[in-house]
Amino acid sequence: MNKILCGALGAFFVSFPMQAKILVYPKIEDQAIVDDNRYKVYVREAGTENAWRELQVFSVEVDMDTQSRAAMAQFDADEPVEVKVVAHGLPVDDVKIRPLSRGISYNKVDGHALTFRLERPAKLSVEFGGDRMGNLHLFANAVETETYDGTGGEGVVVWDGGSKDIFRKDCRLIYFGPGVHKPKDLPNDEIDVPSNCTVYLAPGALVKAKLRVDRAKNVRIVGRGMLFRPLRGVEITRSRNVHVEGITVVNPQHYTIMGGESRKVTVRNVKSFSSRGWSDGIDLMCCHDWLVDDVFLRTSDDCLAFYNHRWWFWGGTSNLTVQNSILWADVAHAINVGGHGDDRSPKGETLRSVRFRNIDVLNVDEDDDNYRGVMAVCVGDKNRVEDVSFEDIRVEDCEEARLIDIRVLFNEKYNREPGGPIRNLVFRNIRYQGERGKMYPMRIKGYDAGNDVCGVLLENVTVDGKKLTGTEGIEMNGFVSDVEVR
Repeated sequence: MNKILCGALGAFFVSFPMQAKILVYPKIEDQAIVDDNRYKVYVREAGTENAWRELQVFSVEVDMDTQSRAAMAQFDADEPVEVKVVAHGLPVDDVKIRPLSRGISYNKVDGHALTFRLERPAKLSVEFGGDRMGNLHLFANAVETETYDGTGGEGVVVWDGGSKDIFRKDCRLIYFGPGVHKPKDLPNDEIDVPSNCTVYLAPGALVKAKLRVDRAKNVRIVGRGMLFRPLRGVEITRSRNVHVEGITVVNPQHYTIMGGESRKVTVRNVKSFSSRGWSDGIDLMCCHDWLVDDVFLRTSDDCLAFYNHRWWFWGGTSNLTVQNSILWADVAHAINVGGHGDDRSPKGETLRSVRFRNIDVLNVDEDDDNYRGVMAVCVGDKNRVEDVSFEDIRVEDCEEARLIDIRVLFNEKYNREPGGPIRNLVFRNIRYQGERGKMYPMRIKGYDAGNDVCGVLLENVTVDGKKLTGTEGIEMNGFVSDVEVR
């Protein structure tokens, strides 16, 4: 059943699926796209003998230290499915499907193939013989409920590589259909998205550009298409009421999503891979009222970094929520809070009311001890940080990391002043169960008497099967008070 919507977004088709189905995306053909021939991936309806449907398997670059080639495939389904993975030359005697919290078991088909069942959408890493650099990432998305076909009335732009049409004031839809899209005449290969506009990346669309939302409102960026090797993925600055959902960002040069001085933003079901220095996942500077939900970020720098002032953004930070997500930091932190701020203001800026909940961290690897925190609240540049909570965080493994790193510090590389005080942090239901690598002790350290740490609750924190019962083994200094372990 299709329903035609008219009005603010113009007249074009929006599809609401009325029956169960599996959607396999159109194949993308481009010289820059490398199919990963190590894997063949198929999907069909669970409990049937229907024909298997093959997915396109892409090569994605991960880990800036090794520049490794992993694999990625995805599809949509709104019913239970059976997945078959054929791994050429790889035995299926030692396979893990992570996150382990999903509890997915598999069946061997023969020496190099396996099958497993998915009852609902999932974002998975399928690893043969412990290989996490050449693994298969599989994204089983829910079927889209908001789709467009590029037809309709005024304000609909079907992208043909040019730019002039999207600057029209009546632009209400920018449509990228299946195929490869490369801007012909845009500086820095960036596409400016105006207010009251939807950008739709159809399944099978590959866009070689950055999407920039600047001083705009009521913007939607949705679909199952990919942004491929952009300068950044999506940049949202001084904007309000922005929704980003469903897209995949492959190997940006810088951040996957950058937010600056923007309010009321939702980021949902975004998948990303990066393999360069400073190619963070989602970085926010002086943002308010953001929801990040159900994302998968495998990055070669911080997966999540939330700051106050940086560059040309001011105004503090508040009311940010990240939930139901999967993080994988090949380099640096999984979560990093508080590093940058307004060191030239008399009192600095405040970052408050930030929540992280129901998150699986698949791996963290960082050689430099200054950036080893899986969950880091490391505060510089006069920042004051208060009311930050981490709940139901499952850390599966780390090459080198500290589970919790809380510090007021002066980072000579990035700060011009020490940080301000830290108040009221909660770590509840935190579990680390590592198999390899090294986990360094947790640490809590203030800078001086006026820039201290006060109020840290560690509740139900478990490391390698042992529940934390006191502060023994935590590195602390004399500028820390009111630390409670439950």
